[in-house]
Amino acid sequence: MTTFELSVRFFLQLAAVLVVCRLVCWAAVRLGQPPVVGEMIAGVVLGPSLFGYFLPHLQQTLFPPASRPILFAGAQIGLVLYMFTVGLDFRFELMRSRLRSALAISASGIVAPFALGCGLAWYLFSVGGFFPPGVTAFQAVPFMGAAMAITAFPMLARIIFERGLTGTTVGALALAAGSIDDAAAWGVLALVLASLGRDPWIAVLAFGGSAVFLTVVFTVGRKVLAMISAYAARDDAAERVATAWVMVLLMLAAWFTDTIRLYAVFGAFFMGAAMPRGPFATRLQTLIEPLTSSLLLPLFFIYSGLNTRFDLVNGPTLWLVAFAVLAAAVLGKAGACYAAARLCGETHREAMGIGSLMNARGLMELIILNIGLERGVITPTLFTVLVFMAIVTTLMATPMFNRFYRQSDGSRFVAAKAA
Repeated sequence: MTTFELSVRFFLQLAAVLVVCRLVCWAAVRLGQPPVVGEMIAGVVLGPSLFGYFLPHLQQTLFPPASRPILFAGAQIGLVLYMFTVGLDFRFELMRSRLRSALAISASGIVAPFALGCGLAWYLFSVGGFFPPGVTAFQAVPFMGAAMAITAFPMLARIIFERGLTGTTVGALALAAGSIDDAAAWGVLALVLASLGRDPWIAVLAFGGSAVFLTVVFTVGRKVLAMISAYAARDDAAERVATAWVMVLLMLAAWFTDTIRLYAVFGAFFMGAAMPRGPFATRLQTLIEPLTSSLLLPLFFIYSGLNTRFDLVNGPTLWLVAFAVLAAAVLGKAGACYAAARLCGETHREAMGIGSLMNARGLMELIILNIGLERGVITPTLFTVLVFMAIVTTLMATPMFNRFYRQSDGSRFVAAKAA
């Protein structure tokens, strides 16, 4: 296809994505799920699992393989902008007041599911058929451990935002623990990829680069952002110039964290977290969030849904493995995070709320699984099993949260976000 044809097709794809997302989100909200879950399901609806299954020719015509890079680029922009707004809303004072709990929850949310995932991987490796022949146990085991320990950080952030929990203890603890968990999981992935390529530089780049990034962002970066914020206060013209420079810094942060294999979402989140609070930060959030949530962010979910095939889950043996993986995922994540929160003195209600949110894997899981499949760490069979686990744990998040947290404190779902 020519560049002109891809451009024309993109606008039709975007229209289809927005229509399906609105319809599925409407249905999801009526069933008690947040809009973000509806958008994830919309990706599956438009992908090969449903649309492609019943109307394969039409699905291929609307979403030809040549158009995937354009969808991916749009999805990344939407995700980066959204996570920047989440960082703008993150309150470090709440995290500081619960630092012991945040560290304990993140540690339990990493260690327990990682250990269970490693145990399952060792068993599946001995059975055979779940890992390619060239992969060793010392590569397969940590990869599956990392896949089990991952958290749906972007989805978790959006659920917290939609529920109006960003400034609460539960929201702050879940965001802090989720970000640490995912950073650790991506670090393990970097080690696995380094062992596959026999290149230790991949792991050094990930760990060393992240330390350098955080140091620069919260020292020099914060001062630069403070200067930009002060300049924006002059007048409307200065605010437009300041906004442009913030976007430059944001894209550089996303580029750097992507380059060091830590994923762009972390660069965007920490850039927002480093932004000085004040009128300019509030104005940025007001400008960016509505358009990003309604136009660009759905592309992230659709792109991942186009690569998901549920028809690969077949046979009683595979289903037994799938449910064993699911049980280990829930016990290792929700159970361990709840126990850690309770041991740190959090109430039963708050601990259950945190465990429910941390249990979701979402599309961060799909990203790490696609990397593993592409690099030949796992087979399509295990890929499908882990995708099943990711979808179910994400769908469980809201009902669990409503059951154990919302009913106790009377917090209300922000239904306006679904409009």
